[in-house]
Amino acid sequence: MVVRFKKKVRKMRGQKWHGYGAKKKHRGKGSHGGRGYAGSHKHKWSYIVKYEPDHFGSKGFCSLKKKGDVINIEELSKLVDNKKEINLKELGYTKLLGKGEISRAVVVKVDSCSSSAKEKIEKAGGIVEVPE
Repeated sequence: MVVRFKKKVRKMRGQKWHGYGAKKKHRGKGSHGGRGYAGSHKHKWSYIVKYEPDHFGSKGFCSLKKKGDVINIEELSKLVDNKKEINLKELGYTKLLGKGEISRAVVVKVDSCSSSAKEKIEKAGGIVEVPE
């Protein structure tokens, strides 16, 4: 890149093509090798390899099974302020997990519950109601 004191436009007054040769050579996206990622598998491949190696391909697997929303005990203790009973089904949660601690005795209604979460709630004096 040439740093100029004056713009090329001023310098090239009287010239027809301003140093680009034929008019097609500096007009449109064709002079850049196409728009966007055009040519990324052909003439722009070296750019992809050097600067964006993760652009193509996928990683891992995508499960088709729908996973329900889970909530941990530490988040549950934030939801329960002065309530003695909480229905997680109505809030959109399907499973209760055991990360964190709870100090208040609560009755929790949920579709499924981990053994550690059940143990911690019962230790605090609460009950977990799981339909069977």
